[in-house]
Amino acid sequence: MIIAIETRLVIRTRTPTDILLQYEAAAIPDQTIISASDALSDAGSSTRIAGDENIGTRRWLRLDGEVEVSYRAEAEPRRLDCDLAALDSLPVERLPADAVKYLFDSRYCQSDSFQSYAASTFEDPIGGRKIEAMRDWVARNIAYVPGSSHSETTTRDTLMERRGVCRDFAHVLITMARACAIPARYVAVYSPAVDPQDFHAVAEVFLCDPATADGGAWYLVDPTGMACAADAVKIGVGRDAADVSFLTSFGACELTGKSVQVLRKAPAPLTQDPLASLQGT
Repeated sequence: MIIAIETRLVIRTRTPTDILLQYEAAAIPDQTIISASDALSDAGSSTRIAGDENIGTRRWLRLDGEVEVSYRAEAEPRRLDCDLAALDSLPVERLPADAVKYLFDSRYCQSDSFQSYAASTFEDPIGGRKIEAMRDWVARNIAYVPGSSHSETTTRDTLMERRGVCRDFAHVLITMARACAIPARYVAVYSPAVDPQDFHAVAEVFLCDPATADGGAWYLVDPTGMACAADAVKIGVGRDAADVSFLTSFGACELTGKSVQVLRKAPAPLTQDPLASLQGT
């Protein structure tokens, strides 16, 4: 499935300000970037750097005034939805080093303080079935309400309010998984079924497939139910939303315009070989 992406951002500052952007689809093994282009109006200096885990690209801007960012891409995810129930969690002593940091507290996910709550709420299932139970619990107990949270909303706030947007749904699932010693991280994606259309947040959990005896892998989970592994185009990953924001400003700035459009695009039909009709004659 080919996913067509079109993003536009308009950012304004009144004094010279450093801006960090992350909006480009990541060129990684489980998705192919078929085409990509972006354009920035006059924005002063601009430098690209790698995202966390070398997934995706960030862009530094030194902005004094206004910049319009226009981005277009076509990408083809090359991953399938998996059966979470068939996956196991790994004992912590067998986790690879780069997964261990995703067990710890982070700015929006205070997992240590939820260990008792998570253990009693998700007591029976193990491994992927425990993640399924968490995903379904979040979907049942948190109302998806656009505009109901802000940049300071944490998991604790979301559980008190019982409402939020995709970043809050992802934060709750990540917090509960970490509280049960399952590494979990935040993933920014594009996905065509997101409503209202915007940058979207999902979670990834580190589990292993007992049928293959592998060392574990990251599996995408969306508690909002709007994205799936087969149609999500990854932008970047991190501990929580603070690591993968599409815009981080080191000084005052104003986002005066934003639009995101993501569509499924049918593959181009194969061109018929004009000699094919002559074969067998």
